[in-house]
Amino acid sequence: MTDTPGKQPYTIPCSSEFRDRVTDLAARRRVNVADLARSVLILLPFEVIRNAPDPGGPPPGDREETVLKSGPSKGKPWRRKPRLQMRLTAGYDPSFVRRALGIALAMDSGDLELSLEDPNAHPDAPVAPESELDRLKATVSALSFSPLRDGVKSRAEALHILGFPPAERPDRSMITARFRMLATIHHPDGEMGSHQRMSQLNAAREILSA
Repeated sequence: MTDTPGKQPYTIPCSSEFRDRVTDLAARRRVNVADLARSVLILLPFEVIRNAPDPGGPPPGDREETVLKSGPSKGKPWRRKPRLQMRLTAGYDPSFVRRALGIALAMDSGDLELSLEDPNAHPDAPVAPESELDRLKATVSALSFSPLRDGVKSRAEALHILGFPPAERPDRSMITARFRMLATIHHPDGEMGSHQRMSQLNAAREILSA
C-alpha cells in the first residue's frame, strides 16, 4: 500500500472489548476506524478531546492470539496486547486518538451529545484543510441513515431511523439522547441538514415514545 503524504500508521493499544465496540461501530456505519477517529478530531476542539476520559490500554491478561508472519518464528502463534491500527495525520498521541474513539462510542450510545458552535465565535481557531472538510462531509453522509420511501410506519422502522438494533427496547432518556444527537446533524438549518431526515427523526421519536 502506498503511503499517503502527511499520514502515518498508528497502533492504538486498547482492551479487546473497546476494540470490538469500535470496529463494530465502524462496520455498522460502513466506514473505517480511521474515519471514526478523524470525524471527532475535526469536529471537536483539542481541549474537549484531551479532557475526555481515556478508555485506557488493555488490562493484565487481556491478550489476542495471532500468527507471526515473518522472522525466525514465522508461522508460530503469539499472544499480544489488543490494538487498533489506522492511518491518520501525523502528530497525535495514541491516547488522544483513543479518547476520540471513546467519544465516538459515547455519541453512538447516546451518552454524549454534540453541540456545534458558530465558527465565527472562535476566529483564532485553526481551520481544517479543505480536503479534510470534504472527507468529513463524506463521512457524515456515510453515517447518515437512508430515509424510508413511505415514511416511518412501525416500531421496527422507528428503531432503524434512530439507529437502535431491531430487538432494542430503549427507554425515554435513550430515545431523547439519540434524537438530539441526530437532530444536531440533520436539522434543516444546518449545512448537512435534510428536511426529509428531520421529519422521519420526529416521527420515529413519537412512535417510540408512545
